[in-house]
Amino acid sequence: MMRTMRIAIAILFFASLSFAQKEVRMPKDLPPYGAEKPLPVPSVKSAKLDNGLTVWLVSEPGFPKVAFTVAVRGGLAADPADLPGISELLSKTVDQGTKARTAKQIAQDLQTAGGDLSAASRKDFIEVSTAVLASKQDTGITVLSDILQNASFPEAEVTLAKRNLSESLRQRESQPAFLATRAIAKVLFADHPYSVTAPTQESIAAATSADLRRIFAQRFRPDQTILVAVGDFDNAKMMEIAKAKLGSWKAPGDTPPAAPSHPSGTPEHAVFVVTRPGSVQTTLALGTFGPLRGDPDYEAADVANAIYGGSFSSRLVANIREDKGYTYSPFSSLNAYQVAGTLVTHADVRNEVTAPSLNEIEYELNRLATTTPTEEELSKAKRYLVGNDAIQLQARTSLSAQLADIWVNGLPPEEIATYGQKVANTTSTEVDVAAKRYFPASRTAIVAVGEEKVIREALAPLGIPIKTLR
Repeated sequence: MMRTMRIAIAILFFASLSFAQKEVRMPKDLPPYGAEKPLPVPSVKSAKLDNGLTVWLVSEPGFPKVAFTVAVRGGLAADPADLPGISELLSKTVDQGTKARTAKQIAQDLQTAGGDLSAASRKDFIEVSTAVLASKQDTGITVLSDILQNASFPEAEVTLAKRNLSESLRQRESQPAFLATRAIAKVLFADHPYSVTAPTQESIAAATSADLRRIFAQRFRPDQTILVAVGDFDNAKMMEIAKAKLGSWKAPGDTPPAAPSHPSGTPEHAVFVVTRPGSVQTTLALGTFGPLRGDPDYEAADVANAIYGGSFSSRLVANIREDKGYTYSPFSSLNAYQVAGTLVTHADVRNEVTAPSLNEIEYELNRLATTTPTEEELSKAKRYLVGNDAIQLQARTSLSAQLADIWVNGLPPEEIATYGQKVANTTSTEVDVAAKRYFPASRTAIVAVGEEKVIREALAPLGIPIKTLR
């Protein structure tokens, strides 16, 4: 999440926290909420260059900066079976040199333009982004286009990146949340490419500069890429710059990597234990399949999730945090990828309340699936989601990233304007239907990270099969 979004959500979180800790009684004579005003939505100019590159432009005069986001199809799910997670190494080295620029020159050129570059690997794509001064937009896109077409992956830079990534992975593997996330992906997706969430120490050690150059050449091609620009510029001039800098980029003759197939089957309702000796808490992760971003019931499921556990005023927070004190920050998330969606619940709980916590989580899942939310719950959830959407639409880096994600999921740019409207118009009946489809506890697989003996003894009375995940 971009820096602006992190700040905005932190403000919302701590504001919610202060009110959650002590309920404030409001005066009885306060007027009702005013009518919600339609969100100002961005106007997206879309085009496709002769070489197949998709370009989406959002001109927003005013604050003199421009955010560029590039999404290239083929992320972690496209990695070779013998090099899982190599996309993460690629994203950390793609800006470490080109045929014409060293890593230092790339950094200096972008800093001169008032920005820097970031890259990240997702399940379905690799994202490269920067934000520069509007007066330096030509410099920004020049450097970006050089990286997209000519990244060279120098041996020395790759060696350093491998060492850093290996240390980073070692640190992440010491965190129960990371272990739970990796485990729930493995349980849900088994051998499907979406089971990959990060590299392994073996794949990092085996990866070479030649591997990175080969994968880069396969994936970084204009017919599998979108350039999104949001900021203070003239659409016609920006399109000319894009054509000048990227119009000669040629796709290789071979076929691009195919999208992964849709996963099949339903998760087994069992507890999968990830052993973490000496742990004083249990990290619980419950996962199941959810809707795709383009499914008709996506927004209804999003509202249902906000009521259940996706917001700080949710039922789950009120139950196992505020009422019972089992955990500090439980949450649930609805995640939509290109060919699959997931609904995942996370909670870090004290060892002695492992069983009661799981029992209450399953209770809340089933309660949502079997009872209609109140009008107040529905209104709060919708306002929360629409409010978050409004914040993201105001942040240019966030907006450009959202548009890139929409394109990867095969949706038109107009989707950015309709999400908030669909949420605001969601009915309790639609929430009920989505909740019955996605939220029953029997649909979930359960991962428990912690002391295995503690977990097995605590959860045995619940009658759910318990297995050790290796």
